[in-house]
Amino acid sequence: MTHQIAIILPCHNEGLAIAQVVKSFQAALPNSLIYVYDNNSTDNTADQALQAGAIVCDEPRQGKGNVIRRAFADIEADIYVLADGDGTYDAPSVGKMINRLVENKLDMVVGIRSDDNTHQVYRPGHRFGNKLLTNTIAFLFDSAQFTDVLSGFRVCSKRLVKSFPALATGFEIEAMLTIHALELRLPTAEIETPYFERVEGTESKLRTFKDGFQILLTILLLFKDIRPLAFFGALALMLATTSVILMIPIVIEFMAIGLVPRFPTAILATGMMTVAGIFLTSGLILDSVSRTRLEYKRLVYIGYLAP
Repeated sequence: MTHQIAIILPCHNEGLAIAQVVKSFQAALPNSLIYVYDNNSTDNTADQALQAGAIVCDEPRQGKGNVIRRAFADIEADIYVLADGDGTYDAPSVGKMINRLVENKLDMVVGIRSDDNTHQVYRPGHRFGNKLLTNTIAFLFDSAQFTDVLSGFRVCSKRLVKSFPALATGFEIEAMLTIHALELRLPTAEIETPYFERVEGTESKLRTFKDGFQILLTILLLFKDIRPLAFFGALALMLATTSVILMIPIVIEFMAIGLVPRFPTAILATGMMTVAGIFLTSGLILDSVSRTRLEYKRLVYIGYLAP
């Protein structure tokens, strides 16, 4: 069976690298369609991609997440390949990633950046942030299924793409794809792939601290949306515990002398316990809403055949 494969390359000022990236993917997957999304480039990215044989599209809303959302909505294919236009990912590895996806009927294969030269070309701040965010997702969603959640080199099935609510605007898109796969308990895998230096004269668009904070915030918000009972239950437990700690000496004093000398503290503790009850009730209600959303996404997912 022949699969229709779409390769999606988001680009912002990658004129020095994009032509070689397109040619590399053409050599690796001769029958695929390569889509280069020009995201407000001020150089010759679009011209270089067009001359190399890619289908060039425009996305005026700045940010990688906006590009992926547009591409997932516009492109119809059986298998979707996500990569960057900067030449850092290894195009020849895409063949074994697709084979793994098809042979095992998976929904996503992630190309993890674990080559020997990764420590030289992958900035220390980015490595630390990647490890922190990977461990955060593993802790919050009870899964150590992924070891490189920020890798932009992925092969996805159509049923994953079409059931994915792409709401990201920037680099948090990879974390959202990872959490979507965990939420729906989709079959996935990781494959080691080489990771290279950017082409000389180009620069990374990822801002270590700003984008790292945005990704972390996105993970926490998704945790609230996907597991509201755990999120609000944890808040309720913290407030209730603090309230009890504050109330214990007050109760002891009341039993000893029959008075409440620290009345403001008693009011504060009572208020905290009330808020804890509200949080717990909110978590229970939102948990039902979350289950309904999950069921709907699952129904969309099973509406498509496995690759």
